[in-house]
Amino acid sequence: MSESKIAERNIPGMNRHNRFVEVEHAENVGDTLKRVLTYFAREKMLVIAMLLIVVFGTLCGVYAPSLQSEAIDIIAGTSDGSLRHTLAFMLAAYLCYSGSQLFQGLISARLSQRIVRRMRGELFDKIIDLPVKYLDTHSHGDVMSRITNDIENISTTVSQSLPSLISGVLTVMGTIVIMLWYCWQLALLSFLTVGLTVCATKVLSKKVRKFSRRRQKLLGELNGTALEMISGYRTVVAYNHQDITIDDFCATSDAMTKAGIRTDIFGGVMGPIMNCIGNIGFVIIAAFGGYFAINGRISVGVISAFIVYARQFSRPINEIAQIYGQLQTAIAGAERVFDVLDEEDEDKTGELLEEQESAAVTFRNVKFSYKEGCPVLHDFSLTVPSGKKVALVGATGSGKTTVVNLLMRFYDIDGGDIFINAQNIKDVARDSLRKNAAIVLQDTVLFSDTIENNLKYGNEKASREALEAAVDMSRCKEMIQMLPQGYDTVLTGSGNNISQGQRQLLAIARAFVADPKILILDEATSNVDTRTEKAIQDAMQLVMKNRTSIIIAHRLSTIRDADIIVVMDKGRIVESGSHDSLLARRGKYYELYMTQYAGFAT
Repeated sequence: MSESKIAERNIPGMNRHNRFVEVEHAENVGDTLKRVLTYFAREKMLVIAMLLIVVFGTLCGVYAPSLQSEAIDIIAGTSDGSLRHTLAFMLAAYLCYSGSQLFQGLISARLSQRIVRRMRGELFDKIIDLPVKYLDTHSHGDVMSRITNDIENISTTVSQSLPSLISGVLTVMGTIVIMLWYCWQLALLSFLTVGLTVCATKVLSKKVRKFSRRRQKLLGELNGTALEMISGYRTVVAYNHQDITIDDFCATSDAMTKAGIRTDIFGGVMGPIMNCIGNIGFVIIAAFGGYFAINGRISVGVISAFIVYARQFSRPINEIAQIYGQLQTAIAGAERVFDVLDEEDEDKTGELLEEQESAAVTFRNVKFSYKEGCPVLHDFSLTVPSGKKVALVGATGSGKTTVVNLLMRFYDIDGGDIFINAQNIKDVARDSLRKNAAIVLQDTVLFSDTIENNLKYGNEKASREALEAAVDMSRCKEMIQMLPQGYDTVLTGSGNNISQGQRQLLAIARAFVADPKILILDEATSNVDTRTEKAIQDAMQLVMKNRTSIIIAHRLSTIRDADIIVVMDKGRIVESGSHDSLLARRGKYYELYMTQYAGFAT
């Protein structure tokens, strides 16, 4: 590898693509490092094997130039010995060094993957057991980043940076000892160039970091502009904003070009500067080494060894500087992973829900707020009789979905009680509670699996007859028959190969297959056409017969036949009754109904 390539590779804060990488810093390095080491402790044999190979390889790499020095002195006639044996030992030392590098890479890769597999498994298991509140209050992209990018940073550091760090430290220490042993005066002169190398690296990498940050920021803006233009192209053209969009794009592109040029300039001069400093070091070694050789202090072979050792000494120092940044990023990533692992699991303790034919739901003086000081429900009281259908209506933000979240114990109430029959759900294990309820959300969620497995998600033991009955009732039988493999058709991208309406039909069928005591429909027909909606409503009448059902709807036409319609406003019940009785009152429900009847959005 040329000196310029080595120098470019060893710029602190730059990756192998010669691009700046932002270095993250952990808030508590000590505790995080201790926890990371516990994962290494579980792989003692691999760690010991890797350390032994690193030490052995480093010794071979440090010892080989000494054999080269001896061989040159034998050739020059200033030393006695067998040239053949010396060359054989030197060849063996270099082969052992190369072999140790190979085995070091294999063992470190195996070690990193085993550590990362355990860490990734623990993290995924933790995420599965986290309360819904955690995922609602944290960015999904951030959670994904922890299980992908942060874990990958740890893997890369363990497999590449950690062995290089150990090897680099041992190489520097061994080289210093041998150089001082050969000639301490020449060693000190050689160290001067190392100081110049470190200073030049520090100054130039600071410049590279500065302009790389700006380039990365502008790159994000450029991508955002391009994405907005492409996704909103019809709007851009409709309002004749092509010229303005082009000007904005070109302005950002020009700024990014300038930042990129400066980054490449400072990054590009690193190689020549390192070569120049290295050549100065060689000149110093040759000049003073020749002087010392003439005076009989050292031999010509020692001068040759010093040239190799000078190069061997400066390279690990730059590598250590680079690895330090990678270690900081890895430790910061590990800290982010441990932050999730330290979160409290969802409490799944409690008793089983009593097996009864009836399933009456009662909310008694329930108080709840997602954020302290901002209540969503105020002394909410409601009774859903067993086997009856209750519809919740109201403006957006009135608390309808919150009622469902509390019933499913996605969140725990701040005050009051919720009962199923005479059993308080706070005493019921969440698994048992949710096993007796099925929910169809407005945002349909299907999984990348076969249609059959998606339908059996809430009831794995369901028979094919039960599946077909549910499919027939939810009016998606014809749709499944038209698919290439029918029930065995794999939904790709969580169902992106079918329409949104078809996904919602399957979600409704999935709820039917679960055969729950309590059925919850949260805007379940919002993404289907009017004709399909009518067919689903007819089917739902059969499914919800003698089943406790809670329906959340904005389209009031879908809940006209509900046993009880509850009108909510700002977390309180303002009206309740049948469709006809509420219209006769000419209150809030009447206003909502007439607004929709007139064709305006609610």
